[in-house]
Amino acid sequence: MTTRRHVSLPERLADRIGRVLEFLWSGWAGIAAMCLLAAVWQAGHEAYGSFILTSPVETLQAAGALSADPRAWIIAFTTLQRAVTGFALAALLGGGLGIVAGYSPATMRLASPLVTVILGVPPIAWIVLAMIWFGGSDATVRTVILIAALPVVFLGAARGILTRDRGLDRMAQAFGAGPLRRFVSVGLRQTTTTLFPGLALALGTSFKVAVMAELLANAGGIGGALADARTNLDIADALAWVIVSVALLIAVEYTLIYPVKGELDRWRRAAQPWGIKR
Repeated sequence: MTTRRHVSLPERLADRIGRVLEFLWSGWAGIAAMCLLAAVWQAGHEAYGSFILTSPVETLQAAGALSADPRAWIIAFTTLQRAVTGFALAALLGGGLGIVAGYSPATMRLASPLVTVILGVPPIAWIVLAMIWFGGSDATVRTVILIAALPVVFLGAARGILTRDRGLDRMAQAFGAGPLRRFVSVGLRQTTTTLFPGLALALGTSFKVAVMAELLANAGGIGGALADARTNLDIADALAWVIVSVALLIAVEYTLIYPVKGELDRWRRAAQPWGIKR
């Protein structure tokens, strides 16, 4: 009879530090992509001029001016909390319903047409309806985010459960694992392949829809700041707010989604040639 080797605290710390360093090192690819985007942006500025497209340097200077304005922080935080709370609702509700549908083929067949209908309705239509229902309030923004992001999370969770390796589930059952233990240790971990890309897409959708709803519903936030920049024909200010929105999205994605995915995907790393065998 074999027993599992006890992993000491220094070994666990070394494993975690190594995964953090590996994650940080992978950021070089993202920095290279940003540099390429900046080069294309600069080429567009030189071709059309500042009235059409300000340069990256001018835009960064405008963003720096916003960072020194306390009111800008309040505006950014308003959009941030709306997007994150709307995304959290979509993740919890869509993920839970998707997992249930993945384990129930009948539920999946019933839900698929409804998901198609929701995805087929453009977000602008939901914004108009939410404005009629709730006016220019936080509820309008969160409702539109929930409706726009929920189908993506639902499909990611359901597809992950449907495509799981049932042999692993039967093996866990043979070793005495109950339904809850099998779901947490086997089923849930196999959904990361489709669930987390869906969560990343839903998070991006949440920020885009939040800004769009704020602009159209005159609900303040970054969308309201973009409306003011449009009125003043201030291209640098508008692009600076776009940069702020994208920076908030990246910050939330890399501090919320990727760390959780890394924890759940440790078993995949152990199977790689450079992974830690246990």
